[in-house]
Amino acid sequence: MTRLEIRQNRSSIGEKEGARRTLSALGLRRTGQIVSHEDSPVVRGMLRRVAHLVVVTDGKAER
Repeated sequence: MTRLEIRQNRSSIGEKEGARRTLSALGLRRTGQIVSHEDSPVVRGMLRRVAHLVVVTDGKAER
């Protein structure tokens, strides 16, 4: 499966509680932090909710 690398590009200060919780569920705590997740519809939905705060790139495929 493909992996997605997610980088928090902007701060969550001033954002709605839902966006903050979504960032937390993704494992993001601070600006500039990068996490990796499997590509799935659940993760894609979470990314759609915080698209203005993160940058997503394709990671390497798992072997």
